[in-house]
Amino acid sequence: MDRTPSGMDRKKIYLGIALLVAFILLVMVSYVTATCFSLPGLGSCQRILFIGNSYTYVNDLPRVFTDLARSGGHRVETAMAAQGGWTLADHVASTSTLDLLRSSKWDFVVLQEQSEIPAMEQSRTTSMYPAARQLVGQIEGLGARPMFFITWAHRDGLPDSMLMDYQTMQFSINRGYLGIAEELNVPLAPVGYAWLIAYGQDPQLDLWQQDGSHPTQQGTYLAACVFYAAIFHQSPEGLNYLDQLPINVAKELQTVAANTVLNDPKQWNLP
Repeated sequence: MDRTPSGMDRKKIYLGIALLVAFILLVMVSYVTATCFSLPGLGSCQRILFIGNSYTYVNDLPRVFTDLARSGGHRVETAMAAQGGWTLADHVASTSTLDLLRSSKWDFVVLQEQSEIPAMEQSRTTSMYPAARQLVGQIEGLGARPMFFITWAHRDGLPDSMLMDYQTMQFSINRGYLGIAEELNVPLAPVGYAWLIAYGQDPQLDLWQQDGSHPTQQGTYLAACVFYAAIFHQSPEGLNYLDQLPINVAKELQTVAANTVLNDPKQWNLP
């Protein structure tokens, strides 16, 4: 019997291969770099490495931050080590992450834990904290400054872990990050705090995707504004880079980020 695939079968095979490749590209470790460039009047280059998972690579947070920073007159170079579902412990065990960490003289290295672990005391004690201690030690040993990325909670909380709603889960995530940041004296980017404030002020904001977990374009833009304020100690208010958001929405998110970070920077271990 002739088992040679028909034209239709070959199309299905090719489509299947294409989808598989797309899936692999989606979940594999991503490296996104933006080389520093020289323009008159700009200061020294800031090199920032983002280590995390899909909360970092969905909508390409490093790219949004880079464009926002440049609109504020800052020279930046960013890179990302992010794989879907990865924990900080996964990054500790990853030669690829370590190689990237050693590949450049970073000014900041952002650490983003998996979305649920910081909210659960046992998980953060047994997994997040040991991995964070190891990564922070490596980062500081290389002359860079670590920064924890306080993430946002799931829109509906985590009922299976008795975190029954968004606010309850967010408060628990905050405790998780604040605890290890205080122990290690590491600065924080309080994205989750800003998210809570923004949502409380304007529930019409579209911060979560339909899965109630990953960020929309608005959510990523808010995160980038928080990092702008935390890294440069400057307000993102008035920056003209809007990432194609409506101007009123972008300005609202800029203001929330500025107030969250800069009203009490010592709360986040910032100078």
